[in-house]
Amino acid sequence: MRKGGKRKSTSQKQETEVKASSSSQENQKENHKLASQAKRAKTSKPQPQLEYFEDKRNLEDLWKAAFPVGTEWDQLDSVYQFNWNFSNLEEAFEEGGRLYGKKVYLFGCTEPQLVPYKGENKVICIPVVVAVVSPFPPSDKIGINSVQREAEEIVPMKQMKMDWVPYIPLENRDSQVDRLQSQMFILSCTQRRVALKQMKIDRLKKYEYCLPYFYQPLKEDELEQSTEVQIIFPAAQKPVFCEFDWELDELDEFTDQLIEADELDKDKKDAFKEFVKERVREAKKANRQAREARKKALEEMSEETKAAFENMRFYKFYPIPTPDTPDVSNVKVRFYDLLLM
Repeated sequence: MRKGGKRKSTSQKQETEVKASSSSQENQKENHKLASQAKRAKTSKPQPQLEYFEDKRNLEDLWKAAFPVGTEWDQLDSVYQFNWNFSNLEEAFEEGGRLYGKKVYLFGCTEPQLVPYKGENKVICIPVVVAVVSPFPPSDKIGINSVQREAEEIVPMKQMKMDWVPYIPLENRDSQVDRLQSQMFILSCTQRRVALKQMKIDRLKKYEYCLPYFYQPLKEDELEQSTEVQIIFPAAQKPVFCEFDWELDELDEFTDQLIEADELDKDKKDAFKEFVKERVREAKKANRQAREARKKALEEMSEETKAAFENMRFYKFYPIPTPDTPDVSNVKVRFYDLLLM
């Protein structure tokens, strides 16, 4: 019996030790948990304040997407140095706006102007967007013209890596483009600027002399064909730059005036006169061909196409004034450079 009682006592002692050990482990866990919470409370960083950004407008980048035709490549970055606001253009596409629900083709251009900005006058390259309302592309050609070139040149847009492409508003850019029926098209140029260094100077300059070219066969009677020709006569000292009007100018008198003004050497008189006569013949031929082309186009044109030409409209948009951009309201020009044929 004594042995049995001793075993019972030993068993109770072990049970007590197990409970004590378990209680000690629980206390350690609890202490560790409290210490961790205290540590996190000490090291927790203050929550950063939420930043709010204005939602981008649906057509906010439309003015940037339209390629600025005729802008010098080294001036492109200066065009985008300001965050110009073209919300007036965007509003024109909203319900009640003049472009709402219409098929529109847009191209950009730039107008260098002297404008006040931050207390001083600066020459700023002002971006302008022209919108053409038309059921079909208003042109597939580009005109290349400048006072340095002997004659204007009309080339296909694709020769200058330009084309009309659909403009996709921001809210639709997650959709498949081929499923969208776009009513807005922009003139795009795929010429890479990194490749300009390998480009020949003459080719490079063509981009700077580009002008949108629009063919208007219905305005034949309204358009007075020019009787002037640009003359660039090559000479040893310096070329002779002038304009000759074959209806208003008399060639002998015109040539003598250049000689008296030391613009032309006397021994080059006959060569200069022949040069001018050749340019006049070329210009008259071009005028005649243009008249014949208009006549033929009108004869073959459908009534639907005639109506489209009659209803074609051009709208010009300048950026609106903001505190962060130059005020261009006093330098707006009603017209824009185009080649109309």
